[in-house]
Amino acid sequence: MLFKTANVAQIARFDEVIDVRSPAEYAEDHIPGALSCPVFSDDERARVGTLYKQVSPFEARKVGAAIVARNIAHHLDTVLHDRPKNWKPLIYCWRGGQRSGAMVTILSQIGWSAHQLEGGYKAYRRDVLDTLAELPARYAFRVICGPTGSGKSRFLDALAASGHQVLDLEGLARHRGSVLGKLPGEAQPAQKGFDSLLLAALKTLDPARPVYIESESKKIGCVSLPDSLYAAMHSADCLLVDVPLTERVRFLLEDYDFYLADPERLVKQLGFLKGLHPNEVLNGWAELARAGRFAELVEELLTRHYDPLYWRSMTRHYPSLAGAPTLRLESLAAAALAEAAGALDA
Repeated sequence: MLFKTANVAQIARFDEVIDVRSPAEYAEDHIPGALSCPVFSDDERARVGTLYKQVSPFEARKVGAAIVARNIAHHLDTVLHDRPKNWKPLIYCWRGGQRSGAMVTILSQIGWSAHQLEGGYKAYRRDVLDTLAELPARYAFRVICGPTGSGKSRFLDALAASGHQVLDLEGLARHRGSVLGKLPGEAQPAQKGFDSLLLAALKTLDPARPVYIESESKKIGCVSLPDSLYAAMHSADCLLVDVPLTERVRFLLEDYDFYLADPERLVKQLGFLKGLHPNEVLNGWAELARAGRFAELVEELLTRHYDPLYWRSMTRHYPSLAGAPTLRLESLAAAALAEAAGALDA
């Protein structure tokens, strides 16, 4: 072996982690904190792959070597130009092959203590899945329950601000968890990226202290929770947040104000409820949206769709909910949430 290697368990020992995969690969998922220094662009990677399959491995390696050399030179001239002599980077590609090997060789020849990640991203991904399969069982979760519009996510924020440990799944997923939960202008992470974000968040938590988490379905938008976390949530103690219907309606109108500015977008999302309610009901909700009668629409959605669906799911999946303590909140204003959060034992 011409250069030094390290395994996944040793990642934290390095000054910096460098991802040399293509931008598309990096965007899907990467080791948290890794710097993207691709040795192939997406188009260059496709071009070399085509040469490999349609011409010959030799031609692909010859063209690829020239591209890799140019791109590494560019990174040395730009993002890596100020690294000190004692810099110790860890380099990885898809499976610990030629892309990362080329970068490690050049950096090592310069004089840096560069290492290649054994097995590359594939080894990291395997470690993520293995760790997520067992890590959630170590935590004492406290599940915040309450029907749609109860301010559970904001209550989690208030708990975090008051010093409690919080795992914000909807924040990690960049989605609010319902058919209307897609956030405007924000793309959800890919499943692999979500898994990495989730694992990184879990690793910051102290298993000796309670971790507050919102009750969620198996899927949050297009990403899924690991089976281990889902099971740990269902066996955890619950805290039920009870908020008057009128306050829930007011809160939702505030929290989803982007739909009020674009009723047709709201109507389109309501179309995903087709098959769950008669067409005349869906048409009536669409008319309320187009007429700007949003408070009436939200109350109907809560009482006829979200609340029945929520309670059916909760009673089936959270056996401790029946005996859970209830936190009654007359207001979801920031001050009221902060007061309630501060009153809970840490």
